[in-house]
Amino acid sequence: MSYTSTIPMFPLSILPLPGELVPLHIFEPRYKQLLEDAANADFHFGIYFNNTINEGKIGSLMKLESVIKRYPGGESDIIVKCLDNFYLHTLYRTYKTKLYPGGEVTFWDTNQHQLPGVKLSEQFREYLQKRKITRHQGFFNVFAIAQELSLDLPERYQLLVEEDPGREKLLLAKIRLQLHVLQREEISRDSYHLN
Repeated sequence: MSYTSTIPMFPLSILPLPGELVPLHIFEPRYKQLLEDAANADFHFGIYFNNTINEGKIGSLMKLESVIKRYPGGESDIIVKCLDNFYLHTLYRTYKTKLYPGGEVTFWDTNQHQLPGVKLSEQFREYLQKRKITRHQGFFNVFAIAQELSLDLPERYQLLVEEDPGREKLLLAKIRLQLHVLQREEISRDSYHLN
């Protein structure tokens, strides 16, 4: 069930997918404050996808997973995890009395465990085999598949705004393209010998 809320906001040119872990380097004073608040109060914040293709005004709800390194000047390397996506209604210059922005959003309540169809599962397993990827969790949802395929920003955006079966079609097309590229690489290796 989706609901509307006002949350701290971090506009960036990235679009994390549900379940994805993202490394960030925090250096601006306002986002240092956001990091401290997230660490001390264990709250969630939004990464608004700050890009011209974002006509739907979507973003990702994030949670601080860990602080990897703190630097003497107050900068930090952190890992955050995407919990959900949202529509942004209003972006505020500041969140309450803080330095960092805020935004009024409606959460999607994204089904992070959306299982792929049989065809997508089979194609993805073939892709993993061709790439010689043997260490994996064995269980894949649609978003885990998308992360493995390294979608670019327009593809990530399209994946999120698509409804099923559009998501599956997009992922199947991407897998087929990458399988084709892998096949051409194998043919090239067999055809050309370096001396």
